[in-house]
Parts: sequence; structure tokens; C-alpha cells
Amino acid sequence: MDNRLGDYLRARRGLVRPEDVGLPPGGRRRVRGLRREELALLAGISSDYYMRLEQGRDQHPSAQVLDAIARVLRLDADAAAHLHGLARPDRRPALPARVPPSIMWLVDGWTDTPAYVHDGLTNVLAANAIATALSPYYAPGRNLLKGVFLDPAQRALRPDWEQVTAKGVAGLRARAHGDDPDLDELAGELAAGSERFRTLWNRHDVKGRSGQVNRFDHPRVGRLDLHADKLAIEGTDGLLLVLQHAEPGSESAHALALLAEEVTPVR
Repeated sequence: MDNRLGDYLRARRGLVRPEDVGLPPGGRRRVRGLRREELALLAGISSDYYMRLEQGRDQHPSAQVLDAIARVLRLDADAAAHLHGLARPDRRPALPARVPPSIMWLVDGWTDTPAYVHDGLTNVLAANAIATALSPYYAPGRNLLKGVFLDPAQRALRPDWEQVTAKGVAGLRARAHGDDPDLDELAGELAAGSERFRTLWNRHDVKGRSGQVNRFDHPRVGRLDLHADKLAIEGTDGLLLVLQHAEPGSESAHALALLAEEVTPVR
């Protein structure tokens, strides 16, 4: 039986130390993190009811109960929203995963700014030439998570690989609410090929995808520190337009200009 809610509660309970929530540390503890009864007491619910939640015998707690549990587990806004989503999976029909033509024109029109579109599973659906020159995984038909976890060349390209992989898995977890065969297939493939993925996946960290600074050790133009801004595309099933750009006048801006020269057709 699918028990995503219980799996999440157990994983996050194991990451909270007693002293984090005002309980005395030490003593002989048979479990990592909080005991079930400790969490239930702090959340103001019965131990039996909390046990039913973890065991999957009650998967429809009230919003008030979820808020109390989130507070004890010290969940941030993204993680708390994920907890609510696990208890109330979104049943709306999925929108088409197609890139609107106007977005395609926009992406192709940028010649000096790496731009691409990906879906919630990090499948790339559209990209311009400079994005693909930056990384071969910024290309239609590629999957970003498969690249960073399964391709050694991508690890060499990304000096911030530890942070990239952690954020990537936390973003994927944010989607894991109801039944999603495509997500399960992707997670299974990554778990089979990467110990790093298995470790991160089992932590159940959750973080919405947001802008960040991406770092590259590019084999032709050298070090690049690029600001990545992610823009939701309205009317689609969670597609994101990603733009990567450098601080004006910086060494990264100069390196990005060199990369743009490589891919700009001679007229």
C-alpha cells in the first residue's frame, strides 16, 4: 500500500533531535530523532492517532493537525506545504506539457543568454544554442537530474555538485504527492544508479524550485558563475523557463560572451 504520508513523517521525525524541541538530550534511545509519543505530545494529539498516520491507517488528518505536526518537525513553508499535499493529493487533470510557441520564439531569440524550458521532472523541452553549449544536458530530450547524478562529466562541470544534487532532489520531492508513475520511474532509475541520490531521496527534504547561482568549470571558456532565474509558464503543467546570466562586467560575463561567439552563426 502506498504510504507516502507515513514515509515522510518517519523520515522527518528521524531528523529532529530532542534538544531541538526542548526535550532533554541523552539517555538510551532506540530510535533516531524523536519518538512517536514525543512528537504526538508536542503536537497535542494522541500517540495512537499519530501511529495511525505513520502506518497509513488514517491518511486524512485535519489541516490543524498537519500544522501542529509541521511545527514540531520544524518544517519550513515548502516542507509544510508538501506535508499538506501528501494528505490531500491534487486530483486536477494535468495540463499539456507543451511549450507555447511564443515561449519557443523567445528562447530561440536569445543568442547571448542561455535559456531553456523544463518540466517538473527536469525533462528539457526547449533550449537555445548557447544553453546547449554551456551543458549538453540543456537540450531537448535530456533530463537534468539524470545528468548530474549519472554522468561523471556533469560532476566535473559543476563545482557546486553537492548543492546542485541536494536542491534537485528536494525539488523533485516537492512533486511527490499522489500517484505519479513517471516520477516513480525516474526516481527508481536514479536510485539504481546513484548512492548519492538514494541518500538524499531517503531524507525527504523538500524545497520549491527557485533562482540560484549556478557555477560551471567549462572546458572551453573556464569558470562561470551564472544567476539562474526560473519563471513559471502560465497555462502549462508546471513548466519553467530558466534564464542564466552573468553579473555585468564580471569575468563570467566575459566568458559567457566568448561562448556566445562560438555558437552565433557568421553572417
